[in-house]
Amino acid sequence: MIYKKYFKNKKVLITGHTGFKGSWLALWLKSLNAKVCGISKSIPTNPSHYNAVKLSNIIQSKFVDIKSFSKLNKIILQFQPDYIFHLAAQSLVKKSYGETLDTWNTNLIGTVNLLEVLKNYNKKKVTVVMITSDKSYKNLEIKRGYKEEDLLGGIDPYGASKSSAELAIKSYVKSFFSSKKKNISIAVARAGNVIGGGDWSEDRLVPDCVKSWSRKKKVLIRKPNSTRPWQHVLEALNGYLILASKLKENRNKYHGQAFNFGPRNKNNYKVIQVVREMKKNWNVIRWKVAQQNKKFFENNLLKLNSLKAEKKLKWRCILNFNETIFFTINWYKNFYSKRNNSLNSSLSQIKLYEKLLNERRIK
Repeated sequence: MIYKKYFKNKKVLITGHTGFKGSWLALWLKSLNAKVCGISKSIPTNPSHYNAVKLSNIIQSKFVDIKSFSKLNKIILQFQPDYIFHLAAQSLVKKSYGETLDTWNTNLIGTVNLLEVLKNYNKKKVTVVMITSDKSYKNLEIKRGYKEEDLLGGIDPYGASKSSAELAIKSYVKSFFSSKKKNISIAVARAGNVIGGGDWSEDRLVPDCVKSWSRKKKVLIRKPNSTRPWQHVLEALNGYLILASKLKENRNKYHGQAFNFGPRNKNNYKVIQVVREMKKNWNVIRWKVAQQNKKFFENNLLKLNSLKAEKKLKWRCILNFNETIFFTINWYKNFYSKRNNSLNSSLSQIKLYEKLLNERRIK
């Protein structure tokens, strides 16, 4: 892999390290021999991937709310990271309707706090990847997939807060991180719908399914015909790692750039197709379609066009749909059957994915 040499013995700070993606990223970086420090307000779910793999025994953890500028500033000044991956967020659409102010404060003000810390930071060079969302785009239900230059403008509170965070990032890049301040390099990553073992977030398809099935109950499926760009968590994280290494290598080319990380259109499957594929791997699966909840808006069609990442970063999803579901369900089966501890399951999947990367990489 091209980025192994970039992270070995380097200090990497991850905001949101107790979350689903953040904990997988922290574990992967640790396996690359990076020195990892995580910042999170709390552990967002119980169970969680963070606890399942006992990440607190493996990396340094700081339980701090990114809405606190002074605490965030102190940690960064003390740790002096070489890389920062900003994932901390209130990431659930439905929750953003009930906890709207916290969503805006976390997603927008939390991001601005980090940018403000970096604006005044002069200790060493730092490479920063800011993770936002596919829901940052103004949703026009278009089939071609959103490109990086398309309009931003989320409709729901979550999407709106994420698109606003992107405007803040663009403003800081243009205003404060120009060619005169070369110690800070920033790029933006927008990922599609991510699934994988260890996600127990509320109102998400796979977590809803495994929680119900582990209790031998039917899962309620809402919007069975909604289409999503399903990809395994390691696919998106691979994109983040490649982007960080490219940004480190060539600031002039990648600084201020945004990149989509999502599967090609053939991996856009309906919710009901995902459930049926999961049943092939876990025969306890049962479901029924729920009545529509019209209290909050949810997109029916979301697609990303990732040709920019494919051409400039040599990144693409390498797992097909069946492999993506198999990786995901196999992790949960091991967790609930206790056939293998979750740390070993996660590390084994990372190693297998790295092997497949080497075999299937873009030439």
